[in-house]
Amino acid sequence: MRWLPAFLSASLFAAGSFAARKSSEERFAEFHAKQTSHAPIKLKDSSFKSLTAPPRDYSVAVVLTALDPRYGCQLCREFQPEWELLSKSWVKGDKSGESRVIFGSLDFSEGRETFMGFGLQTAPVLFFFPPTIGPHAAASPEPIRYDFTNGPVPAEVVHSWLVRHLDGRPHPPVKRPVDYLKWAVSFTMITGSLTGVYVAWPYVVPVIQNRNVWAAFTLIAILLFTSGHMYNQIRKVPYVANNPRGGVSYFAAGFQNQYGLETQIIAALYGILSFAVISLAVKVPRIADPKSQTIAVWAWSGVLLVVYSFLLSIFRLKNAGYPFYLPPFM
Repeated sequence: MRWLPAFLSASLFAAGSFAARKSSEERFAEFHAKQTSHAPIKLKDSSFKSLTAPPRDYSVAVVLTALDPRYGCQLCREFQPEWELLSKSWVKGDKSGESRVIFGSLDFSEGRETFMGFGLQTAPVLFFFPPTIGPHAAASPEPIRYDFTNGPVPAEVVHSWLVRHLDGRPHPPVKRPVDYLKWAVSFTMITGSLTGVYVAWPYVVPVIQNRNVWAAFTLIAILLFTSGHMYNQIRKVPYVANNPRGGVSYFAAGFQNQYGLETQIIAALYGILSFAVISLAVKVPRIADPKSQTIAVWAWSGVLLVVYSFLLSIFRLKNAGYPFYLPPFM
């Protein structure tokens, strides 16, 4: 049995010599047939050398990756589905191989020599090998490298990068599979929303058409904007500030400045004044008892006088030159 090792060595040498004698057209036909059934082609060191060996009249796009969990390459696992989508879409759109592009994937566990030969310390790395002969031959036989500097990229971005290097050849687009689960979820949500609107519509319409509801929303909006809420959002004013006496200032000096708490106080005063006026104009006339009506008039008028007097005193506090005032706040 001593002849067996010698026989195996001779057979491997003969097979290697035969592969080396294959023409570029024969190699392209062989690998194109493989990627038609399974794209990208899973390569090893030997098949990678055969695929990329010059002379070649075809292009090669190969991802050198490390998918084994023990290598901890998260980027490799995230990009691999995008690479498979790109290669399958390209091969499906170019079954005859008019673009003359072969897509491959070489894992570190199957291509240690190739990784060492390129001096790679990280993965994944995408190499594009342009043709060395033929009408689309490149000036330099060196592969073009795509670096994943910004993390994982979608298949469409890599497709655009390949298209730039395949001028004058077909460029089949990337076609993502239909996400039926997403469509089902969207259909369920839309149907549920429409059903909810249909069921709640008889109860929602009276609320929408109620004048008191619209009056309340309108009044709240007016109070917010007239008190300076939008000014606070634009200027990012402080809520309160310290005064020189070591206390807290609730009101900023001058009419061009204000604090957040100051806006809330002014809005509350405006709200009380509005409610007092509405009560005098709407509620009090509906009181049937004349005595109770008189008391309500005096009570709401007193609230109106006191609150408005306090509001004018705040204006005088912000600017000593403000000329108006009312008792009891002088």
